[in-house]
Amino acid sequence: MRTLPEIPATTHEAALFIGRFQPLHNGHLVLLRQALATAPRVIVVLGSSFQARTPKNPFTWEERAELIRLAVGEADAARIQFLPLRDFYDETRWVAAVKAGVARLLATAEDRKAPSIALIGHFKDATSSYLRRFEPWQLIAAERAPGTPDAQQVRDALFASAELASADDRRAALGALTAVLPHSTLAFLRSWISLPFFNALAAEWAALKRYHEAWSQAPYAPVFVTVDAVVQCAEHVLLIRRAHPPGVGLWAVPGGFIEQRETAYQSTLRELAEETHLHLLDTTMQQALKASAVLDHPDRSQRGRTITHAHHFDLGDRELPEVCADDDAQSVAWVPIADLTSMEDQFHDDHFHMLDHFLGLTKGE
Repeated sequence: MRTLPEIPATTHEAALFIGRFQPLHNGHLVLLRQALATAPRVIVVLGSSFQARTPKNPFTWEERAELIRLAVGEADAARIQFLPLRDFYDETRWVAAVKAGVARLLATAEDRKAPSIALIGHFKDATSSYLRRFEPWQLIAAERAPGTPDAQQVRDALFASAELASADDRRAALGALTAVLPHSTLAFLRSWISLPFFNALAAEWAALKRYHEAWSQAPYAPVFVTVDAVVQCAEHVLLIRRAHPPGVGLWAVPGGFIEQRETAYQSTLRELAEETHLHLLDTTMQQALKASAVLDHPDRSQRGRTITHAHHFDLGDRELPEVCADDDAQSVAWVPIADLTSMEDQFHDDHFHMLDHFLGLTKGE
């Protein structure tokens, strides 16, 4: 592996390392040890926290924190603090949340200048540009070492093992990851694949794999356009449980793909009617439309690059209209808005954040 640049003597009080660690691999561990060599305290920001288990985010933030503790050993683990953060799918808001969380962890009762912080990271691709947004923290950028694994490849190998007949065969197949994972991570995965939810996640992974393969021969990388309806009424919001992968059984707002001869607004009303049988007068829906937004974060959907036109309707304090699940919905329900934050880890893709965008669910946090 390529030797990392020497770390000059510093007076940094803390080093910061940001990642998703889905799961922790040797590339992560190299940078983590660099952070530990830089400052007496290390803060690890765990991205994609509080989400439902999916093929892209199979491990909870608590599991990922434990993987890090196991890999660095007891003495170094005692120097690490963890900051679990949701993604927000809004870089400006996410950067502000990182800064606020770090300030909270490093706060002391003494009135003194802000602590000196080093940010450890490397520029993987365009998505790493956020590393430049943390001034005045010192950015220590490391090059990606040859042979450093990609977490997606690790997850692919993990879920592909589900196709093997026995649990012993699955655990043996993971041996191919010995060169890219810490021993503690590999041992964790061999036990983790025996947990009850693994087969369901593997089935979702296989469905997504077929979906991506179906579009792999397109002359250009596909960009999908969808619509979504956030319908509010009497302090409730209309949600469905998804009937098909990805996200089977997870909560979502009603929506789907835009049709060729429809406007985004027309497709929104059609998908809403098809999935929930909410039938109100056109004038009622027009008057209830409060806002719309284009949500286009590149990572918002497991399907691939998907841009959605989300519409927020507020029906006021009227009696909750009757609804009935159909089409792509397993079930449908009017859910109290006050309950949504406790359901964050039960939502499909970025749908909790879509609700947050219009309803301000996390505004006070």
